[in-house]
Amino acid sequence: MAVVGIVPAAGSGERLGASGPKAFAMCGGRSLLDWSLEVLEAVCDRVVVAVPAGFEAEDRVLGGASRSQSVKLALAATPEATIAVVHDAARPLITRELVQECIDALEGWDGVVAAAPVPDTIKQADPSGRVVRTLDRSALWAIQTPQVFRAEVLRRALDVDDAVLAAATDDASLVEAAGGSVRVVEAAAENIKVTRPVDLALAEALLRARC
Repeated sequence: MAVVGIVPAAGSGERLGASGPKAFAMCGGRSLLDWSLEVLEAVCDRVVVAVPAGFEAEDRVLGGASRSQSVKLALAATPEATIAVVHDAARPLITRELVQECIDALEGWDGVVAAAPVPDTIKQADPSGRVVRTLDRSALWAIQTPQVFRAEVLRRALDVDDAVLAAATDDASLVEAAGGSVRVVEAAAENIKVTRPVDLALAEALLRARC
């Protein structure tokens, strides 16, 4: 069994206001990517990162135009993978314990996603802004990464048109659309994704609190 980490890290970082690719933005004295790699390399047999053009190196492959296309390209570079651990480079608060828990939970399933229970009241509205209904938040989860899959299942799910890959907000949705079974593993809400400058400041504060 080969456990391979897949890190889509080809994003531009435009919303973050970074001067370069988002994965290489500094957070707590290290790049966002380095925080994730430290954990993944401790758990996985190999880690492959999908990067922007000009950043290719050993185990760093050229990413695609979309997040899921980057995952597809990185997975194609790891034919030995039997389990794929997909993690966003922009989530620096990942822990070894969470990755291992997701891997352990894969038995009997096609995929496992880290997720936090939704604490807010969620309402569905129509295009005019009129509330249509209030959803039962007890059944709602905010999906994070890592997302762990049987590699052959993920390969099949990613074998779709680029337009479908571009529309996917996560890889689990592609596995679900292909008929795969996916379960959630509860994770801390602090496992945030850094998208805006305020997220970066929060991530730095949370990382400092760990020390």
